[in-house]
Amino acid sequence: MQTAQPKDITIVWTNANDANSGVEIIVVIPTFKRPDHIITTLNSVLTQQTNREFAIVVMDNHAEGAEGATVSTELLKKHAVPATVILAHRRGNCAAYNAGFHIGLEHFPSAKWIQIIDDDEIARPDWLENMSEMAKETNADCTGAPQHPVFPEGTSGQWIEHAVFRPPYESSGPVPILYSSGNVMIKTELLRSHGHPWLDERFNFLGGGDSDFYSRTKVNGATFAWQSSGGVDETTPARRTELSWLNSRSLRNGSISAAIQQKASRSLKDNLKRFVKTCLLLAASPYRSLILFVKTRSLTMALNPMNVALGRLLMEFGFANEQYRAAEKN
Repeated sequence: MQTAQPKDITIVWTNANDANSGVEIIVVIPTFKRPDHIITTLNSVLTQQTNREFAIVVMDNHAEGAEGATVSTELLKKHAVPATVILAHRRGNCAAYNAGFHIGLEHFPSAKWIQIIDDDEIARPDWLENMSEMAKETNADCTGAPQHPVFPEGTSGQWIEHAVFRPPYESSGPVPILYSSGNVMIKTELLRSHGHPWLDERFNFLGGGDSDFYSRTKVNGATFAWQSSGGVDETTPARRTELSWLNSRSLRNGSISAAIQQKASRSLKDNLKRFVKTCLLLAASPYRSLILFVKTRSLTMALNPMNVALGRLLMEFGFANEQYRAAEKN
């Protein structure tokens, strides 16, 4: 292994060189303890139906075991696609993304976009082409797309309608803002203008570092788009259909919302407005849950508004639902 650049990153393997000046897109893939699935994800990227030149950066966030880095290197050595595999030593998803962005921009400086895909996702054959076309058509700084949950066989299909799995938009085109980094194309120009660290590592285990980044860049004029046909298939384990996980995710979403607004608050007035909004949402949540129950006949789905509101309130008193702290349970 080469010397870490910077100290929190170790380059495991790379074939990047000056001949890669034609690279247009850098596909970054964070991985953590999923050596089997990262191979499936990588194969779906390597077989994209596109004429665009792209490179791959894999960042393994489990530096102690490095299983993802090992299997990724073995596979990428068999292909001519420009690629770099790193160990991101600082734990947490924001830290991993920051490491991947840093190395991607450094190794492939001519690239116009960075495209993110997670290690539990599978890209459809026309994914990269569809995402690139929408990014060019709208000239958006960030272009998002759906993450279609794929549930285990025998699991009820009703879960796809739960709020935690539904995409925020249905139609392609410009949108006000994005919320997830799991499948998004970002202009490298935007990243270079903001500088490292791009994602606030205070959100490492709570989640929401992506939403915080979008909120901050929007204030500075960033634009956003949605590509409804640029989806990826997300392998969704059975535990994510259990009441405990769904409730925890809803609480976490409420915590993220409050945390981002807390960070943006600049005065006592801002704090008071945010707290009043939290209280109003909490007061309205039983009625929203009742309406949702009548519509879906599912108590699990109906609990979502109440859990989100409760998560916001708990965050106001410093209780964050850090669902990513125990990654193996996520």
